[in-house]
Amino acid sequence: MFNPKENLLDQQLAVSGLEMHITWAGVSAIATVAGGLFGASQASKSNRSAAAARRRQEKLNKKQANISNKYNRETFEAEKNDYYAARQFQYDTAVKQWQYDTEIQDFRYLQDVKAYGKSVENYGQQLVYNNMAYQSAKESQMAAYNETLDAAAFEKQGLLVEQLQAEGRASMGQAGTSRGKAIQAVASKYGRDLAVLRATLTSSQKELQRSLMDTALQKYGADMQAKANLMIRPDRLPELVKPELGPARTFVKPAKVLPGAVPPVQRQSTIMPLIGAVAGVANTFAGGAGFWNKA
Repeated sequence: MFNPKENLLDQQLAVSGLEMHITWAGVSAIATVAGGLFGASQASKSNRSAAAARRRQEKLNKKQANISNKYNRETFEAEKNDYYAARQFQYDTAVKQWQYDTEIQDFRYLQDVKAYGKSVENYGQQLVYNNMAYQSAKESQMAAYNETLDAAAFEKQGLLVEQLQAEGRASMGQAGTSRGKAIQAVASKYGRDLAVLRATLTSSQKELQRSLMDTALQKYGADMQAKANLMIRPDRLPELVKPELGPARTFVKPAKVLPGAVPPVQRQSTIMPLIGAVAGVANTFAGGAGFWNKA
């Protein structure tokens, strides 16, 4: 408003400056508000991006945890299955080996029983053979001795006939003392011959006894040797210990893997840029009011 008491030019310059200041203040205020709005928009956009990134990271961590848990479960189950399969296989193999060893042990026992039976049979046959050989040798020796007795009896009879004939000739050929001497000489000769025959028979009898004793000793030795060759009666071995399954291994399930923690989003304030803009506008207009007061 013009004051007629003041210089008109000064008043026009003051009004013109004030208008220019108000115009620039409005432009500055608009720019400040626009910057505040842009800052708020950028902060909101940054917050949305951070939240989306956090959700993606959480999803990724959860997916990774699921993969790890699935792998751990499959590994755990595979380890258990492999263990029990190997355990059963080892037990089945041990049972088969036990059955095989038992069959081998029974087979060997039967073979030993057969061998022992054959040994007993051979022993019996050997005793029969030894007895037959002994009887045969004994009979041969007795036959030889009997032949000696028969020969001695025949010789004795011959000596007796010869004596009788000699005595007869002596009785017919001589008389008196000469005949008696001749008969006595014949009797003496017969006695000597008979004594030799008896000595021969005695020697043959003793030889027979020695031969029979030797034959009996030979039979005894052969029987003892046959008995020594006899096998010892086999005994069945104790039964083999049957395999047993030992205590099973204790399995502990793997711990569940939890998704990794994602730090919370550091949100930017969307109000502070607006507050700053309002404060800037206020400062701008506050500066204009001071200019007005000066004018």
